Amino acid sequence: MKLIAKKCFPKAIQVTDRFHVQKLAIEALQDIRIKHRWEAIDLENDLIKQAKASKSEFKPETFDNGDTRKQLLARSRYLLYKAPNNWTQNQYLRSKILFDQYPDIKKAYNLVQGLRNIFNTATSIQTAYTKLAHWYKDVEQTGFKAFNTIANTITINYKSILNYFMNRSTNASAESFNARIKAFRAQFRGVKNVEFFLFRLTNIFA
Repeated sequence: MKLIAKKCFPKAIQVTDRFHVQKLAIEALQDIRIKHRWEAIDLENDLIKQAKASKSEFKPETFDNGDTRKQLLARSRYLLYKAPNNWTQNQYLRSKILFDQYPDIKKAYNLVQGLRNIFNTATSIQTAYTKLAHWYKDVEQTGFKAFNTIANTITINYKSILNYFMNRSTNASAESFNARIKAFRAQFRGVKNVEFFLFRLTNIFA
C-alpha cells in the first residue's frame, strides 16, 4: 500500500493512523489479560476436581466486589479499553482489585495510556519523537514481548507515525469512503466485472 501511494501520489506525505498504532498496544494488553484468564480457568478446574475427589463442596474465591478470579479477568476486558476518567464506579473497583492481583496488567495498561497520552498531548514532531523515545525505554524495562514487538514496529515506521503530528491527520475519511464502497458492493452480492464496477464507482462517487 505504501508503494502504491508513493507511485500514485509522489508528493503526498504518508501518515500512519494513530488508531492503528494504539490498537496494537491495546491488543498486546488484552493478550496478557487473556493469558491470566486461561490460567485462572485451569486453576479453578483443578480445584473442582480436588473437591470432587475429596467429596467436598467447591467454593470459588471471591473478591470484595463479588467477582471470582475467573470473572474478574473476563469482566475487566472493557475497562482496559478506557481511560481511568471514563470508568464507571464498578469498573473503578474492579480495576483496583485487578491491578492489585496482577501488577503486570497494571504495567501494560500504563504503557497503553502512556502511548495514548503522547498522541493526545504532543504538539510537534520533535516533542512526539522525544516522548516516544522515553516510552520505548519504558517498554524495554518491562520485558513484555508483545510490547517490544510494537516498539520495534514504531521504530521501523517512525517517520510516517511522526507525520501525524504535522496536521494531526487520520485516515477517517478514507475509512468512511471504503465503508461506502463495501456497502455499494454488498448490494450486488459480489462483483464479477471489476472494470464496470470501477466505472460505476467513478460516476457515482467521483
